[in-house]
Amino acid sequence: MRLGIDLGTTRTLVAACDRGNYPVLAFTNAGGDAYDYVPSITAEKDGRLVHGFDAEEAALGKAPHLRSCKRLLGRHGPEHRVSIGSVEVSLLELVTDYLRALRLAILERSNVPREGLDGVFEAVVSVPANAHSSQRWATLEAFRRAGFDVLRLINEPSAAGIEFAHRHPNALNSRREHVAVYDLGGGTFDAALVCLGGARHEVVATAGVQELGGDDFDRVLAELALEKAAVVLAPSDAGWGALLVECRAVKETIGASTRRLTVDLSSLGELAPAEPISLQVTDYFERLRPWIDRSLEALASVLGAASQSSLDLENAAAEAGVAGLYIVGGASALPLVARQLRERFGRRVHRSPHPAGAIAMGLAIAADADEVTAVRERFTRHLGVFREAESGQNKVFDRIFSSGTPMPGMGDGPLIALRTYRAAHNVGQLRFVECGDVTEQREPTGDITPHATIHFPYAKSVRHAALEGLAIERLASDGPRIEERYEVDAAGVVVVTIRDLDDGFARAFTL
Repeated sequence: MRLGIDLGTTRTLVAACDRGNYPVLAFTNAGGDAYDYVPSITAEKDGRLVHGFDAEEAALGKAPHLRSCKRLLGRHGPEHRVSIGSVEVSLLELVTDYLRALRLAILERSNVPREGLDGVFEAVVSVPANAHSSQRWATLEAFRRAGFDVLRLINEPSAAGIEFAHRHPNALNSRREHVAVYDLGGGTFDAALVCLGGARHEVVATAGVQELGGDDFDRVLAELALEKAAVVLAPSDAGWGALLVECRAVKETIGASTRRLTVDLSSLGELAPAEPISLQVTDYFERLRPWIDRSLEALASVLGAASQSSLDLENAAAEAGVAGLYIVGGASALPLVARQLRERFGRRVHRSPHPAGAIAMGLAIAADADEVTAVRERFTRHLGVFREAESGQNKVFDRIFSSGTPMPGMGDGPLIALRTYRAAHNVGQLRFVECGDVTEQREPTGDITPHATIHFPYAKSVRHAALEGLAIERLASDGPRIEERYEVDAAGVVVVTIRDLDDGFARAFTL
């Protein structure tokens, strides 16, 4: 069976390929209630990890738990270790275990058609557009370890563009074959300009904010309620997690006609006021405006607006030949989002009828053999490595792949970049980062994500030694000729092979 799986920060959604239809699957919790998602939460129960609805129930019973591990994966990488109660695991192990539970839930707790179900799941899965290489690799690896046959990895806004083209084919024409995607999820924001002409979908430009989404909106509401109640509470204090759950539930009740919000602080115990806190929804929206403005700045950048400060998105869209702006993502359901977009973008705003499920549905469309579409992605940030300059007196940033560089499509060979030099030290210590921009002084700036440092033995005498912690020494004479070969696949995963060209010794590393 073919599926589209949107592994979200707060919720995971799954859509199925069903004879030209792409329904979002419903899952039942222990009480028999059906939901169109599985919560992205893990808890420790009796010394083992439980996930999804079981973890949600355990968390309500005060069990140690972890939400939004996707944010941690983007921030720290797959080998970062976390503790949940008495259990300590790497983020890769955690995501893998969650996906094993998801696979079991699809088989046993979903409304997937049982006829002919053999447990073999071919899936197209998504990552944020600005996900770094190690996050992409970890996502693929976790799905494969969990028993899914991953057909391809697609950026979230690209999947939304596929769903838009399927739902609104008449909105596109020869003059307007682009769609701007505004994807505001639980933990990340992505904007993309996607060309939907012909059978190939090409991402023209992307931008994003690594940590901006519904989780932040929940926190803003919690802080506002605590201010009104004159209660001081830190995120590390008991009761904070339960308060965020309450604020998320209150946020999701907000409609176009909502005027007041009521937040129950009883989970704070002795700190709780006698009565629930009542707030004006306008006060809440005012606190959120700076967050929405950050998303609009990213959207303006992908449209190539002449002046991002003016955010004249409607004119920018017309100049870019944009058929429409497509709003997706669970957090975009907040009325303030569509209101601000319509004020600044004009009449071309299309809000998905299933904003939370649009990405999963787009992934399922891409997974369908009869509907498969070629998608060509681009680097959303610069990838490079720090190197010595001026005989070790200075450091410079060597940009390997620039932001906007097209990635290979499915079936294409890898994108390749080469660097050659003579080694000057016994051990190479390469520090890779991805960044939003590079200054004229060749320094990374903006949103900077470091990768794990790679060590390579240049000198033959240290080839079998433990390199981490080994003293790095300058060689007395010229060292061997070294080649760095960088290969990027269609999923955006970068592998570097470092080779001693004099004797052929080589090692490969996934960034």
